[in-house]
Amino acid sequence: MFLDVLRRRNPGLIEAAIALHQQGQIPANAYVLDIDAVEENARLFKAEAGKRGLKVFAMTKQVGRSSAFCQALMRAGVDRAVAVDMACAVACRRAGMTIGHLGHLVQIPRYEAELAVTSIKPEYWTVFSQEKAREAASASNAKGREQQLMARIQTEGDIFYRGHEGGFPAEDIVAAADMIDGLAGACFAGITTFPALLFDNETRKVKPTPNLATLSTAAEKLAAAGRSEIEINAPGTTSSVVLDALAEAGATQCEPGNGLHGTTPLHALEDLPERPAVVYLSEVSHLHGGRAYCFGGGLYIDPVFPDYDVKAVVSREPTTQETALASVEIPPPSAIDYYGMIDTSGPAKPQPGDSVVFGFRGQAFVTRAFTVGISGIASGDPKVVSIENIFGGTETWPELQ
Repeated sequence: MFLDVLRRRNPGLIEAAIALHQQGQIPANAYVLDIDAVEENARLFKAEAGKRGLKVFAMTKQVGRSSAFCQALMRAGVDRAVAVDMACAVACRRAGMTIGHLGHLVQIPRYEAELAVTSIKPEYWTVFSQEKAREAASASNAKGREQQLMARIQTEGDIFYRGHEGGFPAEDIVAAADMIDGLAGACFAGITTFPALLFDNETRKVKPTPNLATLSTAAEKLAAAGRSEIEINAPGTTSSVVLDALAEAGATQCEPGNGLHGTTPLHALEDLPERPAVVYLSEVSHLHGGRAYCFGGGLYIDPVFPDYDVKAVVSREPTTQETALASVEIPPPSAIDYYGMIDTSGPAKPQPGDSVVFGFRGQAFVTRAFTVGISGIASGDPKVVSIENIFGGTETWPELQ
């Protein structure tokens, strides 16, 4: 879905990925990042958020918590991350980022609360329940710290991805705030939900969900109870063009992820200010039964769109030409993605060893892919600056550890 946009707006990334792969400098099964484009995107986003008084916490999971990605964000002034889980928090801290937000989407396991307090030290920590609030407060109090806790809220009619459900009843938010303030080691900081914005396939626009209205109503309840100075965290499908909607709804925090590498759903349909800055690289392994098979491992396509004809650039020479495009069948989510299957009936004639470059909205952290950072693409001198695993750990590829 994003390959056409990449070919128009960042062809150098596709060409650099092919060239470096064919030189043996980067592995197949890798998310490849244009680090300079990421820095440009982050600088732009930070400026737009600043105009609206929004705090920015970057989500890094989609690109495998890459340290090169994190460092590009920090150079652009985005120095705080939102950690989707503890592994994310550890990787971002290792890369030098402050953890601005922890515990949302994934709550902190009971026996990792102490680690969160001593090593992660998040500015804000989201809890879904009284039990989780007590765990966070107890760990913080034991270390002489007062932790700012955010309450995840929900009410009837709110939208959650299956398996993401949970949170305090929005109707009871004042009581929840009082409960948190009554815990030694904690104080109530504000409210959050997910998703606050969502891409609508029918209208092909980003729209507020009922959750955003729930945040606004809860904020009014809190203000009526004397709690007007609170944080309102409203993540979901965040690019610079939706910041007005968030600010108008009263949000004080935003959490761009795909927006920082130009792969929100809207980026596939419109030329937004952020440029696409990530591809997935594979390699043709073998031919069989009239098809070419390319290595998998990272063929997870975030299902924000209905099924579509997935295509890739297949070539041994750097190119973005139409004649290098081929359709690829991706294994269904119920299967392990050992290989993708490339159509050979079109103008592209894949051969073993050819590079295969996809443009899709990925989620590197749920795969077994590498992440690779490249700089110098715009200047015509691309160089590999990092090769890492999905936990932001350095890989000495292709050497054996």
